[in-house]
Amino acid sequence: MRSIKVGVLGFQGAIEEHVDITRRALKEAGLSGEVNVVRRLEEVEVLDGLIIPGGESTVIGSMMERTGIMDYLRRTRGKFPVFGTCAGMIVLSRKVKDRVLGDTNQPTAGILDVSVERNSFGRQGDSFETELEIPAIGGLYRGVFIRAPIILDVGSEVEVLCRLNGRIVAVQQEKIMATAFHPELTDDPRIHIFFIKKIISD
Repeated sequence: MRSIKVGVLGFQGAIEEHVDITRRALKEAGLSGEVNVVRRLEEVEVLDGLIIPGGESTVIGSMMERTGIMDYLRRTRGKFPVFGTCAGMIVLSRKVKDRVLGDTNQPTAGILDVSVERNSFGRQGDSFETELEIPAIGGLYRGVFIRAPIILDVGSEVEVLCRLNGRIVAVQQEKIMATAFHPELTDDPRIHIFFIKKIISD
């Protein structure tokens, strides 16, 4: 089997944590490959899959627009595997609103057919961890929520992977995947293994 290249977008967020757990996921999946931090379009264009970490979604989106990465995601919509966590989920979505401010005009790729509410669980001090039921990865998973968004509605091609108290916190659509929580801040690589399987699937 060929070696695969996974990139972690290096603008903001728990970048090294994503790198570390993705390397572990590759190893546990029995695959060869490399995981690197990427910031430029030419680095993204040679990847087999891209992970977009958390942070400030407006800043990340602006940087993606400025570097041409956002347009690349739009052009390769659904064919290029992308995994967004927290703010990464926001920048992939088609529409964003803020829990307090209402609709936002921030740049998004619009390739994931969902609308998202930012900061839906509150501010930094309202961060929490909880058990999630995610059948696609084999059951219970410890979710870390930090200023987390939620998905308000999904398009017909979007599959809901997980809900928390009825609210959607993880989805997939073709080769795109997104979570409201931070799997890179756990010691459980199953979410990243699930994404890697998207990369190698036909």
